[in-house]
Amino acid sequence: MTSQTSTRDRILGAYEDLLIEDGPRAATLDAVAAAAGVSKGGLLYHFKSKEALTEGLLVKLRGHAELDFAAMAADPEGCASYYVRTSVFGDTPFDRSIVAAHRLIQSDDDVVRHVFSEIHSRWFELIQRDIADPAVARAVMLLGDGLYFNATLFGFPTGGTNATNPQEKVDVASLLEVVARMKSGTRS
Repeated sequence: MTSQTSTRDRILGAYEDLLIEDGPRAATLDAVAAAAGVSKGGLLYHFKSKEALTEGLLVKLRGHAELDFAAMAADPEGCASYYVRTSVFGDTPFDRSIVAAHRLIQSDDDVVRHVFSEIHSRWFELIQRDIADPAVARAVMLLGDGLYFNATLFGFPTGGTNATNPQEKVDVASLLEVVARMKSGTRS
């Protein structure tokens, strides 16, 4: 890895962190430069504007998504099971990119919304490889989306008991059984 690549990655990482922790308003160019440990001129060398930073984040998000699509397509348990199983926040680089970019949607960023729409469409296409019925495939997606939303709402629990709601426990195995029943119901 060259120093230019590592500096660029460090800047993108700082931008992600600021978006996740403090939101878009706090993720100013000055704040990103300070968090990345570079001068503002160093930041501007790699990213000419805040829009360029956002584009860099979206390129990173798309890269993670492509890897996820490949893993999903190759999963021996099927795309639908993969989607639900991986919808519990795991603090992976992909998760962090998703959350950071999602924070930008709150600022009404249509470019970010479009990228999420593209990613979501690809996930849906892959799930339909397992489940021909579009309504059932959509229900599986909503199940996974609900798991992810629940994880972000309650501070990114990873499957254990939630400190703010001790009765809330994510039982992914039971949900995967539901997915299997939904899949088998579409084959009759």
